[in-house]
Amino acid sequence: MNPMNSKTATDYKQYLFVGLVCISFLALYHHVIYKMVIDWTIDDNYSHGFLIPVISGYLIWQDRKRLAEIPISPANSGLIFLILSLLFFVATYLGAELFTMRLSMLFVIWSAIIFLAGWSLAKAVFFPIGYLLFMIPLPAIIWNKVAFPLKLFATKMAVSVIQAVNIPVYAEGNIIHLANTTLEVVDACSGLRSLTSLLALSAAFALISEHSRLKKIVLFLSAIPIAILVNIIRLSCTAVLARYYGAQVAEGFLHEMSGIVIFFLALILTYLVHLLLQKAGRATA
Repeated sequence: MNPMNSKTATDYKQYLFVGLVCISFLALYHHVIYKMVIDWTIDDNYSHGFLIPVISGYLIWQDRKRLAEIPISPANSGLIFLILSLLFFVATYLGAELFTMRLSMLFVIWSAIIFLAGWSLAKAVFFPIGYLLFMIPLPAIIWNKVAFPLKLFATKMAVSVIQAVNIPVYAEGNIIHLANTTLEVVDACSGLRSLTSLLALSAAFALISEHSRLKKIVLFLSAIPIAILVNIIRLSCTAVLARYYGAQVAEGFLHEMSGIVIFFLALILTYLVHLLLQKAGRATA
């Protein structure tokens, strides 16, 4: 028998098996994925979800040469993790808990990679697979627990900034009282929306960058103070404009545009952190 034909037949069987696994995964999770996509469509807080699988795929594609050199060595231990992941899915399905059902997808994907390709390849794609976590909307109870204190903090800091420019103002909870109008800092203005999107982008940026592991972590975590800072700037500017031009500046098109402009500012600041880390690396070299 021709060794080449034997190798081709083996490859064909492997591709067929992988294809069957992918089809089985889609059959099991199609309804979960469908509902998640609907959430991305109707929930502005997670509209960035559409980009996450694309970025994850790019991270794997970028590293394709190194991944191709990793020998394929299927591990039976992966089957144990796969069974446990599927049992976790069944438990969460019976409990009708969307977040954990979606989370189980990542467990199934990673354990399937271990089973089909081995631990070496699974470790190599751990971060791109883990990055998919950013596409899963948080449960409302967790979101609200974080959004409310962020909203109060942003309101308090914005009022301090406004007072610093000698405009009479005071805060009452999440309400900003000006001489001519009153503004309410709603959940959408808590800064959590921009924080989740910026964390997702800074994580991708950190993974793509050539920084050391410590600097990657710093770059990723820098998204937190940057998102909070730009949201305070947005609230402060909105309140100052409302003082002179009326509450309409905090509504409609102008309000949406300010959010876009501020998010671009956050991206610029994140890039500046990258440059500073890069410069620090050269200085110590």
